Amino acid sequence: MPLPLNRRKFLKKSAVTGAGVALTGAVVAPSAQAAQAQAAEAPAAETRKGGRPVKRYSLTVMGTTDLHGHVFNWDYFKDAEYKDSAGNAQGLARISTLVNQVREEKGRCNTLLLDAGDTIQGTPLTYYYAKVDPITAKGGPVHPMAQAMNAIGYDAVALGNHEFNYGIETLRKFEEQCDFPLLGANALDAKTLRPAFPPYFIKKFPVRGLPPVKVAVLGLTNPGIAIWDKAYVQGKLTFPGLEEQAAKWVPKLRSMGADVVVVSAHSGSSGTSSYGDQLPYIENSAALVAQQVPGIDAILVGHAHVEIPELKVTNEKTGKTVVLSEPLAYAERLSLFDFELVFEKGRWAVESVGASVLNSNAVADDPRITRLLKDEHDVVVAYVNQVVGTATEALTTVEARYKDAPIIDLITRVQEDVVKAALAGTEYASLPVISQASPFSRTSEIPAGEVTIRDLSSLYVYDNTLVAKVMTGAQVRAYLEYSAEYFVRTAAGAAVEVDKLTNANNRPDYNYDYVSGLTYEIDIAQAAGSRIKNLSYNGAALDDAQKFVFAVNNYRANGGGAFPHVASATEVWSESTEIRTRIAEWVTEKGTLDPKEFASVDWRLTRDGAPVFP
Repeated sequence: MPLPLNRRKFLKKSAVTGAGVALTGAVVAPSAQAAQAQAAEAPAAETRKGGRPVKRYSLTVMGTTDLHGHVFNWDYFKDAEYKDSAGNAQGLARISTLVNQVREEKGRCNTLLLDAGDTIQGTPLTYYYAKVDPITAKGGPVHPMAQAMNAIGYDAVALGNHEFNYGIETLRKFEEQCDFPLLGANALDAKTLRPAFPPYFIKKFPVRGLPPVKVAVLGLTNPGIAIWDKAYVQGKLTFPGLEEQAAKWVPKLRSMGADVVVVSAHSGSSGTSSYGDQLPYIENSAALVAQQVPGIDAILVGHAHVEIPELKVTNEKTGKTVVLSEPLAYAERLSLFDFELVFEKGRWAVESVGASVLNSNAVADDPRITRLLKDEHDVVVAYVNQVVGTATEALTTVEARYKDAPIIDLITRVQEDVVKAALAGTEYASLPVISQASPFSRTSEIPAGEVTIRDLSSLYVYDNTLVAKVMTGAQVRAYLEYSAEYFVRTAAGAAVEVDKLTNANNRPDYNYDYVSGLTYEIDIAQAAGSRIKNLSYNGAALDDAQKFVFAVNNYRANGGGAFPHVASATEVWSESTEIRTRIAEWVTEKGTLDPKEFASVDWRLTRDGAPVFP
């Protein structure tokens, strides 16, 4: 697609892929007019070093990450202002206030504002403008996140994996609407292996009487996109490892005269991965990039949704310290990197870097952002409060992690019904359908009485779609054993504390699955791998050779969570309609949401055969 005039300052146009998707893949073109901040020259401070005068310059790089569509401090699922037990606040409107304060203190000409990805998915606000009133429609709206981030004045944003959730067309339209580049040095055109997005961004900071300070920002994203959004990117884009691409690009940036190199990486710092053996890359590799690739001064970390005010990593080749910081997700924190540079031997050099975070709960919303997006916010509030049915009793996920809860059975029943209808009349129609679902939220509730879209959306918070795979009884057994690793081994007779019963080895709730259509016990007194007991189908012990159609979400179907067998299983059907939408359609058609129609006790926790919860 042609680039609008306001994007040409960032990119050169590349070739169009065979699939007809324009992949803007050239590097950022440095320009003295690239931002307003370059119109002013900062004076250099002067101190003495070893008895001689030294010119100094101070630069502050601000960063957010994992915004996930949070513009306001508002919980669309609860239809109320967001609150949590820690007193956090959310939203770009708060971040805007913090950014304004930092710019006022440091001088706008001495600051840079970045983000490390996962921007356009995560709230009903972003869903609405991707699917209900999509930005891709002819004459469609400008994405709320583009409006807010343009108004705040972001300089560059790294791609996150969730940027690809709505497909490349939506992402490209969002990119077109942004006044800043979306960076992804390791997002490559699958055919040419050239960058499909700008790899880097360079900005010059004029200093009175001296050469400008040249700051390069390298953007890196997560290789897991190849798994998680396979349906959208397979054959079009490929995502090599962060360390490999950083090693390629950092020396180039230094050779281009970069005085400061900052990496914006949508990758956590822990060195762990949820890929299993599906990819030869590490998911959370930001600290490894700092350790292995010389020439980096600081890394803005994303993806992991943890708060890291400052983490210092020593580069193994140079011995120099690289400073990492990850602000808390959803615009709850703003990271600050404070650089001190000295002018020596005819060029600028980084003398020190320190990092810290600011808490967005300490400030009020920026009224400029509130006014800008009030209309979009109000439209979405009205949308999610539409009534679609009536519940005969309240349903909740409070105990869904460790008890078979009817509210999760609703998900599996809807998925079963959709897949059975889709396969009617096909060669797979005679196979029994089983279904998978996870307890995504610990606080979701469908109240007795009127049921709204927001009630159902709070139950299924992700934009997953439905896939049908064929698996054998033996494969399903292995799948359940893997899922049961979620529970902490607890001896028979030991006290049971529900808050300590789950998330073994930091397994998140969304990587624990119910499987409907079968009955089984999970014996948590046993070692992982030997916990599934009395696994039955239709009242008889499960036949390992029995074939099933397995209804799974696309994240799991593509290998998310590294569950065994499912990614390689034969796919017999899939669709692009969100599971959340299917649930709303099911409830709308029924009119009444009655657990008698969908709830069943398929599994329970035991210890040496005795129920944990009688």
